Amino acid sequence: MRPLLLCFLVAGCLPVPRAAFADELLAGAARVEITEREAGPVNDPLYAKALVLRQGPTTVVLLTLDVVAIGEIGRIGNDFLPSLRSQLEKDLGVPPANVVVNASHCHGVPCKDVEALAVRAVKEAWQAMVPVKAGAGEGREDRISENRRLLMKDGTEIDMRRAYSMPPDQEVASVGPIDPEIGLLRLDRMDGTPLAVVYQFACHPIMNPPSKGNSADYPGYASKVIEEALGNGAVAIFLQGCGGDINPVRYKETSHPADAGPLGNLLGLSAMRGLREIATTVDGPLRISNEVIAIPRSTDLERRIAAIGAEQARLLAALKPTNINFKTFLPLMLQQRLSPDFPSHFSQSYLHDQMLGREALAQLDADNRTSVENYEKNILIMEQLTRLNTNLALLKRHLVQNNEAGKPTIEVEVSGLRVGDFRLVTFPGELTVQVGLNIRKALAQPHVHVSGYTNGYIYYTPTAVQRNNKGYAQEDCDSIVAPEWQQVFETKALEVLQKLGR
Repeated sequence: MRPLLLCFLVAGCLPVPRAAFADELLAGAARVEITEREAGPVNDPLYAKALVLRQGPTTVVLLTLDVVAIGEIGRIGNDFLPSLRSQLEKDLGVPPANVVVNASHCHGVPCKDVEALAVRAVKEAWQAMVPVKAGAGEGREDRISENRRLLMKDGTEIDMRRAYSMPPDQEVASVGPIDPEIGLLRLDRMDGTPLAVVYQFACHPIMNPPSKGNSADYPGYASKVIEEALGNGAVAIFLQGCGGDINPVRYKETSHPADAGPLGNLLGLSAMRGLREIATTVDGPLRISNEVIAIPRSTDLERRIAAIGAEQARLLAALKPTNINFKTFLPLMLQQRLSPDFPSHFSQSYLHDQMLGREALAQLDADNRTSVENYEKNILIMEQLTRLNTNLALLKRHLVQNNEAGKPTIEVEVSGLRVGDFRLVTFPGELTVQVGLNIRKALAQPHVHVSGYTNGYIYYTPTAVQRNNKGYAQEDCDSIVAPEWQQVFETKALEVLQKLGR
């Protein structure tokens, strides 16, 4: 009788027989390609990957998309999540609150019918559900990421972006932390063969430039490594963590082309190393929660905009006139660096007293040194203005957005998911790494993970310290929340994780 009942169950025709299978964990996984192939070259495919989990009366859908965000930016609109949930509730009876959708934050472009393809992935996973064993663990990868915020000696923070230049090396004091942990959930069929892997890591997938074509970036390469290593049709599902201020290592490299492949390969191999250490069991619980919390919108954007305006005015006033342009600056600077004592000519010319000798050359050198010093200072001011201009535009955009909202708070979802010993709490913002580290340290339990970019998108959500940064980085300017948001979320995240149980 059991095989027949299972057949109907997998087809979605019968509810789970509570008496017979109350504690049995079922899972199905599927992937469907969502790559836009009409708009230009394709480097590697994008996917919607679905994991459907069921235990007793509880059904959970975990969906991941190789897209930049779930709403607001990119091709995924703000109506995507409610529409997807409505369709899954109508067709499969899955409660909307039990659908968790995470964006990898890669900058690839999905096709226009991505919602229909995402629903298809969930339905294929639903149809493929079988009894499984679950196990949780961690891997470690500290070679592929770096914190992109630079702590300056003047107490400000600056970030690394392709939109502007790096500050002078001598002005940098230190950098922020990374999170090398890879969160791992392994799901095996009852015969021990792998069915699916969920792996979580914190880092921006921005290493493949647009010139290479559409790409899932390093998560795409990592998933391929894992899936090929596991075999048996296993699906590797990537979850983006708290990567708001984490870049791929050597993101600003100019000596060789950007390439996500080696980074993804390293991540995939490190995940496999951790997966091999995980023992799966049949007695793990499945729990899901979803709460809507109100976090405060920023109220200081006008003040910050005015502060940038004042700094721009100060920098503009500091620009100095020079007798040179870049064409003459570069050779003069090189001459002064190569031969500080005799920059303008060979040394023998400085030993004569004639009209073009010692005195004339000394005066020329002094004038040229002043011109070069002023030009160098002007370059640094230009670079500072570029950073300020870029971040000022972000502040102005979000001031309009917050004013149009017409209320002091924004409602966001916080989801909690437990599969066996694997515990996850989610948030729709681009969480910076310290937030995740804080929550894990405060809870002090194994196999706990924090993911941003989930069930919506509300731009960057930096720490309170970062949010109040006077140096103006992207994370604290491309933000609609007040500094107090951090305490609200961290408190709720700990509450949600504690309710999931030890």
